Amino acid sequence: MQSPLLKIALSLLIITSTNTKATALSEANNKSEQKPNLIIILTDDQGYKDVGFNGSTDIKTPNIDRIASEGTRFTNGYVSYPVCGPSRAGLLTGRYQDRFGFTSNPTMDPTVKQNGIPTSEKNIAEVLKPAGYTSGIIGKWHMGTHPELRPNKRGFDYFYGFLSGGHQYFAKDLTLNSLDDVKYKYDWYRTRLLRNEQRVDTDEYLTDELSHEAVEFIKRESDKPFFLYVAYNAPHTPLQASKEYLDRNKHIPKGKRRTYAAMITAVDDGVGQILATLKEQGIDDNTLVVFLSDNGGARNNASDNGDLRGYKNNLFEGGVRVPFAARWPKKIPAGVDYHQPVSSLDILATIVSQANVDISKNKPLDGVDLIPYITNEKTGSPHDILFWRHVKAKSHAVRSGADKLVQVKQETMLFNLDDDHQENNNIVEKHAEKDAVMQKAYQQWESELQDQAFPYLGSWKKNRPNSNKKAKKKNKSKGVDK
Repeated sequence: MQSPLLKIALSLLIITSTNTKATALSEANNKSEQKPNLIIILTDDQGYKDVGFNGSTDIKTPNIDRIASEGTRFTNGYVSYPVCGPSRAGLLTGRYQDRFGFTSNPTMDPTVKQNGIPTSEKNIAEVLKPAGYTSGIIGKWHMGTHPELRPNKRGFDYFYGFLSGGHQYFAKDLTLNSLDDVKYKYDWYRTRLLRNEQRVDTDEYLTDELSHEAVEFIKRESDKPFFLYVAYNAPHTPLQASKEYLDRNKHIPKGKRRTYAAMITAVDDGVGQILATLKEQGIDDNTLVVFLSDNGGARNNASDNGDLRGYKNNLFEGGVRVPFAARWPKKIPAGVDYHQPVSSLDILATIVSQANVDISKNKPLDGVDLIPYITNEKTGSPHDILFWRHVKAKSHAVRSGADKLVQVKQETMLFNLDDDHQENNNIVEKHAEKDAVMQKAYQQWESELQDQAFPYLGSWKKNRPNSNKKAKKKNKSKGVDK
């Protein structure tokens, strides 16, 4: 016979066990009902072919490839501009950046009030904040250096990174305390990193620093919906990699390509850490992870766009078609290749639709929710037409279905990308009617755009006391890219 005390102890044990199970079940239900998290992992100047899921054989990207193999690969994934600043502005707002005059990389001069995404526009963090999201940006901002345009004033709860469009990768080179210390062009690559608005010292290779910060953010915020923007500057110049990553790429001949590959290896390790942390925190199934590059591979960093024509800074496929994949176990089918054209503009539209965020009072988005299309709930193409405008190059492009029009100054080119994705065979003379229709559509779209809203990047003329020649020579030797 059990003693009264033993009976009480057993009863308490049963109650405790039941309560524990109930609490665990409640927490699991809360997590399953929670709005989806969003993580955007963006690389800088990465070539279309420089991921395993697009056919790379020399650069191994097993973790990045998981996003495609456990999710969907977009074979016709585009960005809205072939250079990083405007491309990132389009991604973050879900609107063609030319609608608000973001036509080029902006000046770094912090005294220029609207030198980035204007305050009249809302970025992803600002859109999601009223819906209860916590937002963080890790890495490259490049969306305005004026104090009112920096991340913490633009909806982001946490910022760890730098304001410029590029950066030195080794801690020993980060010697400037602020943009006020800049004495010559591209000296801003040497500023110490910011944690929110405080300068901090670092001791790791920059890509590793950013990856570790991304992991810590996920751990801190995993109990509520969050948006995390992991904006790597790799593999943007200067080409710099640590010995660890160089040694892992000894199969590539010594030179630019090996260093470039090592920089991507560092990013891939970071992606692996991010995915592992999602699993550890129990939020893997309900997190949409999108991976892409901000534009095509550049001429100066040994990147590989495969057989696509062109590079960064032009409107051929090599400039605007990028490695692009999305993973969301709860919603997105695994191992699927989606071939219809999609855009970086679609990321914001997708998350607000899937999280039921009210944007009725905001300016209309140019992107669309991709989930119904890649799950076959909707048929057809997400976009009837996509546009690009490159003011400085006096060029524009239009894609409608398989047809792509490219206008460079006075030269008009028309390609059928189903038959000629390399853009080698100009068929405009045989299809004058298509040219006319697409040009008219472009003119209508262009009428909705704004002119350049701020000075260009090179307009902030910083000089040493004698001349700027030394600065140019120094930056050239370090591989600084405009």
